[in-house]
Order: sequence, then C-alpha cells, then structure tokens
Amino acid sequence: MPKIALLAAMATAAVGPFFVASRLITAAGVPGIALMGQVSSEKEGPMEGVLVGAKKDGSTITITVVSDEKGRYSFPSSKLGSGHYSLRIRAVGYELDGPKTLDVVSATPTTADITLRPTRNLAAQLSNAEWIASMPGTDAQKRFLLNCTGCHTLERVVRSTHNADDYVEVIQRMGIYSPGSTPARPQPLLGGTQRDPARGGNLQSAAAWLASVNLSSSETWEYPFKTLPRPSGRATRVIITEYDLPRKLAQPHDVIVDSAGMAWYSDFGDQFLGKLDPRTGKATEYPVPVLKKGFPTGALELNFDKDENVWLSLMYQGGIAKFDPKTATFQTFRLPAELQKDHTQESMVMPISSHVDGKVWTNNQDDHSILRLDLATGTYENLGTFRIPGATRNIAAYGIPADHENNLYLLDFAADNIGRLDAKTKQLKVYPTPTRDSRPRRGGVDAHNRLWFAEYGANAVGMFDPKTEKIQEWKVPTPWSAPYQAIADKDGEVWTGSMFTDRIIRLDPKNGQVTEYLLPRATNIRRVFVDNSTTPVTFWVGNNHGASIVKLEPLD
Repeated sequence: MPKIALLAAMATAAVGPFFVASRLITAAGVPGIALMGQVSSEKEGPMEGVLVGAKKDGSTITITVVSDEKGRYSFPSSKLGSGHYSLRIRAVGYELDGPKTLDVVSATPTTADITLRPTRNLAAQLSNAEWIASMPGTDAQKRFLLNCTGCHTLERVVRSTHNADDYVEVIQRMGIYSPGSTPARPQPLLGGTQRDPARGGNLQSAAAWLASVNLSSSETWEYPFKTLPRPSGRATRVIITEYDLPRKLAQPHDVIVDSAGMAWYSDFGDQFLGKLDPRTGKATEYPVPVLKKGFPTGALELNFDKDENVWLSLMYQGGIAKFDPKTATFQTFRLPAELQKDHTQESMVMPISSHVDGKVWTNNQDDHSILRLDLATGTYENLGTFRIPGATRNIAAYGIPADHENNLYLLDFAADNIGRLDAKTKQLKVYPTPTRDSRPRRGGVDAHNRLWFAEYGANAVGMFDPKTEKIQEWKVPTPWSAPYQAIADKDGEVWTGSMFTDRIIRLDPKNGQVTEYLLPRATNIRRVFVDNSTTPVTFWVGNNHGASIVKLEPLD
C-alpha cells in the first residue's frame, strides 16, 4: 500500500501529547489489564469494532485489540509491558483526533479514552473489496479484478490516469513479470515468457472498463464509496499480534508453525527462508541456494515433513528444496534438464505424507504437469498432465494437497474441478464442484481425511468427502472475499482469508456460523495456518505486501 494510504488507514502517531481524557486506575479494579478505555466519535458516540493497536518505541511488534459493543477496549498486561507506546486505529471513515502516545507502567493499569473524527481521505482507507463494490459496472466486468491484487492493491489501479489504449499496453507489460514481483521490485521473466494477466478475457474490453473507473477523465472519482461494516459481536473478541520483518521488501507468502512454536515463512520474491521467534520478535533468514542464475527468485509453498524438515517450492528456479533446522543446511532437488525451460515454475511442494511411501509431490505450474520426488534416489518421476474426462482440456491444478495415504488432490484453479490422484495406480478421478467457475485454489485435509478448500471464484469454502465422493459448499457472506486457502482446525471449524477484505474468516460447518476478523492493516493474504496446540487455536498468516507476520488469537 502507498505510504499515504498506510498513514491514513492506520492513523499512526509517533509523537504527541498524552490523552486529554487519560486517567490512572488501581490494579485491584481490573486485574490483568495494562491499558483500557473507550472509543467514541461525535457522530456515533461509543463505537464498536474499532481496531486499536499499540506499538512500543523501538519494538517490531504491534498488539491490536478491538472495541466491544459499548466502545470499550482493553490490552492484557501479558501483552503490554512497561514503556512508551504509539497508538493507531483502523475504522473505515475515521481517524484519530490528534496524535496519540502514552506510557504504560506494568504495575499500574492505565485508562485512556480515544476520540475519532471523520477522515479527510476515505479513498486511502478502502480495501480492495470496497473498491470493487464502489466501482460502477457489472459483476462480470469486475470479476477481472480478482486477478489484479497479486502484485499491488486496487487503489493503485483506480488512482491511475491511464486511458483505454494505455491500459492495453500496461496489462500486456504486466504479463512479462513473475508473480513474485511488486512495484518496488519487478522481476521480468526470461526468454520471452509471458503470463496472461487477462486470464483469457477480452483485453480491450477490460482496458476500456478500467479507464472508466480511474482518474483518466476527472480529478476525482464520480461514484460514491461503499464501505464494509466494522466487526461486531464475536469478531471483536480477539487479540492480533503483528511482527515486522527486518527486510522491508520481504514477501512472506506461506507461514507455518513448528512444534517448538517457531513460525517459518517463504519469501515470494527473494531467496530466503525465514524463521520468526514469536516470544522475542526476532527473525532469522537463511539464504536459499540459487539454482538458475538470472531467473526470477522467490519461493511459494512451504510445508513440513513428518520430521519437521522444511520444504520449499522454488518457482522459476526450477526445483524444490529441503531445509534441515537441526543443521541449518539445504538440500536442493533441481528438475532434470529436459524439464528446464524459461517458463518452468515449481509453485507447490507436498511432503506432508511422504513418510508413507517415500515420495514428495510437486508440480510444474507452466503446463500443470505433476511430478514426484523419490527420496531414496533423489530422482523425479514425471506423471505428466491429466485430461478431464469428457472435456477437451487438462486439469489445471494450482493447490496440490495430499491426504493421509499420500494420494494427491488437484485443485482446478482455472475452472471448477477437484481431482483425486491415486498414488499407487496413478489414476485420476475428477469431481466437479456444485458451483460453476468456482476456481478451487488451495486447501488441506482434516483429521477425518476430508479435503477442505477455498473456492476463489465462488466466494465460498468447499469440502470433499472421499467416503461419499460428495462436495459441500459454504458461501462467505461478504461479497468479493475471494478466499485463497481453507484449513480445518482440531475443533472442526474451518479458517480462510481474503486477499480483498483484509478479513480472516472462521466457519463452523455444523451451523453455518461465520465470524470475520478484520486485520489491523491492508494484508495481502495467501497461505493460512492454524496452530492446534493452543486453546483456542491460534491463526497465522503472512502479510505478503506488508513485510510482516500476523498472529490472530481468538478469545473464544
């Protein structure tokens, strides 16, 4: 997000006077509370669903809580130690009424009431989903934008002054960059390789529509802004911790947590594997070997095997890597020479059930072929591509989660199919999702060996039961959420995240109840992870464009 947008959206203040309404209270009144108060505005009075963040001077950690139905917020003393803190808020349409800092003394809880005023720059606060909802046009026209937030926000699109002809050139130019690119660090593909940013759509029509919703013909937007409601009820009962990473251009794509509580992350744009200690906020990064010098760098999928070795898919580097945390050493597995092309792209790696048969799955995202690595010999078996029965095309798998027997699921991101590949017979069976063009993206199996997956195009979460061979779907209530991945926790609830709303979605499949937790700032959500070792469970995700790791702890 542009600097001005971040400042406006979060209203962070580094210096300033203490709250006019501040007052000290005794520890006996609120045991275990370090800081508390009420959030209000002249327009609304006490305000529910306002995110209040506190960051200690010199720290890389921000703690955020959410105000309840009476506008009250509180930070537990276990999260805030003594020190000088800056506060920030997130409440679309509002900003802090003046700069706010305060001192916290662990032995003496502090009360500080917060006053908000209407923002003077609402456009800078809109999420991607709010931009889509605000833009005039049909859903069919807007659906193109589901492909436009991998490298930047939609604010960048609507603030541009490109006309339709300009946009044709811009979209074509974007096709020559790798998926791990950002405006600050574009990475061109090699050998004339070009992706299809239009995803098969009409380029000219898309360009003309984009020019009609940006600033190419006026100095401001000629349509009203539509905003999403703030969190309420259960969605306010949460504590969110955000850990800044040392490199500002870091792109944490996948985040997973080991049995010792360390959070590991892949970098989508650079050759690093990262480890974060949540207790201290210290991040350690290990340089990943370069397999193809001069080619785009960065890794996508990150997974543990049974022994908690860390596996990475190396994208345009044309291979996968295994990292041994005990020795801090990498072992790389480069694809054979006959498979190495300029556009070879290893996006996924699946070692989770490799202990069953000694095989690690991977894919070539370029042609959607499936491969598996024999751990005993270090050689690859290329299973090739798989034709959809009764169709004229192959299944275009993106996510490739394995089940408990190391059979493989192929999630057809290009359309609406779930493929199940038998590891022994190498036969694929295909199951269409109930909703057409659902675009299954990524997922994982639960304790009952059922597959849970996100339906990016259907705004839904899906579940495939191999015993009944049936698929069920649960719609996400907020439009344009476009969930990226879904995973079930130990209690049977299912978690996913939105690249467009900055919300974490918690689904109870038994009753269909959905809770949506808003994150403190714009968060390009990709892989989601649930740590089942805590009660309640703890949710983790990387801020792919914000160089941070986010931990979400529900209070119930």
